[in-house]
Amino acid sequence: MSMIGNYRRITPDELAQLRANPSSIAEFLYPKAGPRPSADRRLDIDKAWHAIHFLLCGDTWEGQPPLVNAVLGGQPLGDVAVGYGPARYLTPDEVKETFDALDGIPTHELLEGFDPQALDDAEIYPQGWSRNSASSEDQEYIGGNYSSLVEFFRKAASSGDAMLEYLN
Repeated sequence: MSMIGNYRRITPDELAQLRANPSSIAEFLYPKAGPRPSADRRLDIDKAWHAIHFLLCGDTWEGQPPLVNAVLGGQPLGDVAVGYGPARYLTPDEVKETFDALDGIPTHELLEGFDPQALDDAEIYPQGWSRNSASSEDQEYIGGNYSSLVEFFRKAASSGDAMLEYLN
C-alpha cells in the first residue's frame, strides 16, 4: 500500500463549515454521490511528498513555517482519519505565505540538496533511494511533483483559497 500526498483547494466558507463539523471531512474528500472537484482544485504528488518535505525543511517530519506547511504543516481538522491520519488545513493567509516561500525556491535549487544516501539515512518514504541507480529519474520525479505543487499553491494563493493536505 502506498502513501500518497494529496491537496485540495477549498474556499474560506468551505473551511469554516469543515471546522464547524470536522466529522464531515471524509464525505467531503470522498463523496459517494455528486460531482468530484475539478482537476484544478485537487493535486496528488504521489510518493514524492516526503522527499519534497525533506528537501525543503532538512528534517524528516519537522520544519519551520512557512516551508513546513508545503507538505506536513497546517492544523489537524478534527481526528477523523482520511487515510494516514487526519487532514490538515491551511488558512488563506498561510497558503499565501507558503506560496511566497516556495516561489523563492526554483526546482533546480531544491534538487541541489538531493542526496540518495541522505534520503535513505533519514528514512524518507518510500526508501531505497540509494539502491536505485536512476537518481536522475528520481530527481525528475521529485522535481516534476514539486513544480506541480508550487503551481497549485500559486493558484490557491491568487484565488484566496484555503487548503487541505492529507496522506492516503
